Amino acid sequence: MSHRNTLYPFSALVGQEEMQLALILNAINPSIGGVLIRGEKGTAKSTAVRGLANVLPEQAGVADCIFFCPPDRPEEMCENCLTRHRAGQPLPVESRKMRVVDLPINASEDRVVGTLDLEHALREGEKRFEPGVLAEANRNILYVDEVNLLDDHIVDVLLDAAAMGVNIVEREGVSYTHPARFILVGTMNPEEGDLRPQLQDRFGLCVNIEGLKDPKARVEIVDRREAYEADPAGFVACYAGAEAKLGCRIVAAKGRLAQVTTPNGLMELIAKINIALDTDGHRGDIVIRKMARTLAAFEGRQIVSEPDVKQAAALALSHRLKRLPLEQMHLSVSQILAGLDLSKIGEEDGRTA
Repeated sequence: MSHRNTLYPFSALVGQEEMQLALILNAINPSIGGVLIRGEKGTAKSTAVRGLANVLPEQAGVADCIFFCPPDRPEEMCENCLTRHRAGQPLPVESRKMRVVDLPINASEDRVVGTLDLEHALREGEKRFEPGVLAEANRNILYVDEVNLLDDHIVDVLLDAAAMGVNIVEREGVSYTHPARFILVGTMNPEEGDLRPQLQDRFGLCVNIEGLKDPKARVEIVDRREAYEADPAGFVACYAGAEAKLGCRIVAAKGRLAQVTTPNGLMELIAKINIALDTDGHRGDIVIRKMARTLAAFEGRQIVSEPDVKQAAALALSHRLKRLPLEQMHLSVSQILAGLDLSKIGEEDGRTA
């Protein structure tokens, strides 16, 4: 049995439902913009990410392409695959499971974005590209452990590629562009240093996790871990049904997402929430709407509800809040919203318009 088939099951995790949901929603709708997981060590961050990849279904791609381009979506193809496609050449296709690509903490910019062989370009008149981590990550999960310890410039490069869906490498007037569509997951322990607010803001969602305080839940975690270590294959088999069911829900949600609508009143509620919490710019509004639609799709609905919006706000805004008054420092976004009268937001502007 392969290593992938004995990974700890995503469905077997205990007490980290918010982290699991954030990962699932990004798998359904990568345009949400990834997830930043902040928390202490030993809280199953890496286990969850690798488990999610194992749950997701296989995807078809061009077998001989280093970017594993989708064979039926020209707009997401690399230059080479697109040229062959337009020329009517058959593209060899195979199916693969999505995988987790790790970014080393000491990675250089060249290792991340890839390199161009300038001598070859000048001598032969053609580009020769040595792929980097972003090329490997295309159509996969890019996992950045301890993202707060990376050089800010490297984090910028990752976030730019994640936002644009492409990686652009430029050297001495020569440029090369390739697809870089991936689910970005960054983890960090705030005790080891923070991530600049400007960089945090560019992650779609943020989850704050900690060790569980419920004794029964902690016992259950250890019981499951011991059972897994004693018989990995048997333990995985016990959760095979739950894993398959989750995979089917994710596929169904992807298919349903385009049909999900957000009522006008809830679009206004999203705006009021961001105004009330004084978030910078409009990224919070955009992410909340995307997550709320994705959450509705995951739950089998075609219309966004108010609870969808408020649940989305909790994950989309916790890392976007400015410094809070002392009495609110310990509160979550959900708790702060519960104490606000959102109906009054905008009334004054409406009277003076």
